[in-house]
Amino acid sequence: MNVFLAQLLNGLDKGGAYALIALGLTLVFGTLGVVNFAHGALFMLGCFCAVTFRYLITLETVTVDPEKLSPWGAPVEIRTPLVQNWFGDFGAILVDYSVPISILLAVPVMLLIGIAMERGIIKHFYKRSHAEQILVTFGLAIVLQEIVKSFFGANPIPQPIPTDLRGAADIGVWFGMAPHVLTYPWWRLIYLLFSGLVIGGVFAFLQFTTFGMVVRAGMADRETVGLMGIDIDRRFTVVFGLAAVVAGVAGVMYTPLLAPNYHLGMDFLVLSFVVVVVGGMGSLSGAVAAGFLLGILQSFASMTEVKSLIPGIDQVIIYLVAVIILLVRPRGLMGRRGIMES
Repeated sequence: MNVFLAQLLNGLDKGGAYALIALGLTLVFGTLGVVNFAHGALFMLGCFCAVTFRYLITLETVTVDPEKLSPWGAPVEIRTPLVQNWFGDFGAILVDYSVPISILLAVPVMLLIGIAMERGIIKHFYKRSHAEQILVTFGLAIVLQEIVKSFFGANPIPQPIPTDLRGAADIGVWFGMAPHVLTYPWWRLIYLLFSGLVIGGVFAFLQFTTFGMVVRAGMADRETVGLMGIDIDRRFTVVFGLAAVVAGVAGVMYTPLLAPNYHLGMDFLVLSFVVVVVGGMGSLSGAVAAGFLLGILQSFASMTEVKSLIPGIDQVIIYLVAVIILLVRPRGLMGRRGIMES
């Protein structure tokens, strides 16, 4: 039972990342009708927002203590982060919690990047074929990838988990089990909770705000909304920025789990598109459901017992399930009629 629960939590954790990226992809496709192959790069840029923030707040001052000598007789250099010199203990907390705090940097940066992408490039391809959209956004993803590589290098840059959040939670006790029977890393639990909050926030924004209602109406019938005198294009630009923010903050919080590198976006891009297709093109709830479903299936497929019976199943389970679902339901789990159909 504890093994089952542990794998279920692993799947929900991984599915949270898939769902967040797929949610942004579906939001863009459902509103703008654009197949955005640069969305994985936005996840990667979010990761490097966390890297940049930590780099900035860990810039150091170097002082020499003549009373302390190294084994070679030279004065010892004392390196202290600038923020710790300026703010004392609070500065040390900023350094320790750099990953979650970097969300404050990632949100405006990703919003501006998303709006700039939409206004500068994407808007010119609204009425072009999906093949052309894929080519231009894939090319944009490669450009962003190479820019990041030129600034940060090709090697992964690990980001630390805050000291107080390292270790594992004794989840078994919460379910009435004996202590230490079922434990799970705190940060993974936090990421799962964070994913749920972001997904819930996006759905609440679209469901209960006037802005969101207009966007949903535009998704259903863009021309009619435009005839009512509403500037739907401006609202869709904001939606593209929102999708970029969702991908960015998902990347920020994922950095302690997987060290950021320049090709991280491409690694998640293919999986996230499979999630979108399985959930149904244009269906937000389908993207979220498919993300968690495929995350859970991949988690169970990675168990040693399963891989010993079917070697390599953990590498293909997502694609295998996608094929089966699309054979049974060609539009995906919750796809709408007429989406990407000739």
